[in-house]
Amino acid sequence: MYERSSVGELADQLRQEIDRYSPGGKLPSSRALVDRFRVSPVTVSRALARLAAEGLVVTRPGAGAFRAQPRASAAPVGDTSWQEVALSADGAADLVPRSVDASGVLVSLAAPPPGVIEFNGGYLHPSLQPERAMAAALSRAGRRPGAWGRPPVEGLPELREWFARSVGGPVTAAGVLVTSGGQSALTTALRALAPPGAPVLVESPTYPGMLAIARAAGLRPVPVPVDADGVRPALLADAFKATGARVFVCQPLFQNPTGAVLAPERRGEVLRIAREAGAFVVEDDFVRLLVHEDAGPLPRPLAADDPDGVVVHVCSLTKATSPSFRVSALVAHGPVLERLRAIQVVDTFFVPRPLQEATLELVGSPAWPRHLRAISTALRTRRDTMTAALRLHLPEIALPHIPSGGYHLWLRLPDGTGTSGAPGPGGESALTAAALRAGVAVTPGRPYFSAEPPAGHLRLSFAAVAGTEEIAEGVRRLRGACDEVRGQRG
Repeated sequence: MYERSSVGELADQLRQEIDRYSPGGKLPSSRALVDRFRVSPVTVSRALARLAAEGLVVTRPGAGAFRAQPRASAAPVGDTSWQEVALSADGAADLVPRSVDASGVLVSLAAPPPGVIEFNGGYLHPSLQPERAMAAALSRAGRRPGAWGRPPVEGLPELREWFARSVGGPVTAAGVLVTSGGQSALTTALRALAPPGAPVLVESPTYPGMLAIARAAGLRPVPVPVDADGVRPALLADAFKATGARVFVCQPLFQNPTGAVLAPERRGEVLRIAREAGAFVVEDDFVRLLVHEDAGPLPRPLAADDPDGVVVHVCSLTKATSPSFRVSALVAHGPVLERLRAIQVVDTFFVPRPLQEATLELVGSPAWPRHLRAISTALRTRRDTMTAALRLHLPEIALPHIPSGGYHLWLRLPDGTGTSGAPGPGGESALTAAALRAGVAVTPGRPYFSAEPPAGHLRLSFAAVAGTEEIAEGVRRLRGACDEVRGQRG
């Protein structure tokens, strides 16, 4: 952390002094900057590289750093209003508008303002990420023979084999495609399995990013309610019959947002219902590696019990590592595999080989099981801390299910709170805004529903914060936000 702040501080200082030098003028040598600011040569090099990226300096190997020539005056602003007509006309004939709404995804990607506790994050806090292990793996990978060459488009054979063993059952390396993150894999799967205008069955509630993918592809998400045991088979069968859908997207393990696990007696039912409907099940197995210490044995992926190719399985390493470690897999069996492969090749060619090599180095190192054990313990502690704080400070908010995996809790707001997106007293939006004013960022429940929700909800993440003290403080701030909204209503 000191090295990072030193780089920023030095860059700020040099940026303030840049006007002392004429364009083309030479800045002090690296050795002089090291002596003056009492930092390492690496810090000086990184600070100058930052200014070079901003176009303020030019570095010349062996000669030093020089102030860059002033930029040319900005070009006049053009008139882009014609695009509004062109983009609207392009979708005029679509049965379902292919609108792209990234708001539900950006909630978990955007960094909160300074001082705000991040209960809306979708990834592990840096203190939980295996940064040293990833750095060491990337360093070793870069020295592997052929590491910077072109990989097979399906992925490295050893990595495909590792993913196949992770899924189990009839899955082999031949049925695995290495992909660039779970979001990309889901996009490929929906494009392969459903044409524009088609219905696609989704759990309700479900991950907003998946709803965004479906709508951007011109698909019609049709909700199928879930309960504490996962999707309800009878309603799933009714939805297939009513819509003629050929795709059902689900998260059988630690479902987002409810945390539910598909009950053992429902697993076979879901596969049977889909098979009878001539439909695929897209299994998004996104947090299997974020199991909590007290979870007990996990059920196998649906794909491990599917010899007939009903399931298209998606799994990823991103949630258990870092937002930037975007390595995942698509698993399928039968003719659909070639369609998935073709779409991925057209869209992305392949996942960069150095990242695939680094993945092999990481999962094959002793640090990997140690990391998984550490986050299993840490997530359980964080979950229990948040649960206890909610029961102490916000007993009126229901917590229907405490998951034994994943990184968040799903809260049901008291009846009468509402889910209105309009400003004003009550509603998720009012509570979300009040929470942000109080210094805690939370996620409203409305974006998780493809139709009108039955009640108001909040999703709180306990993985993206620094530790248990921050969790307790965040819940206290949320209590203050609830009191503010209640006072407005009164």
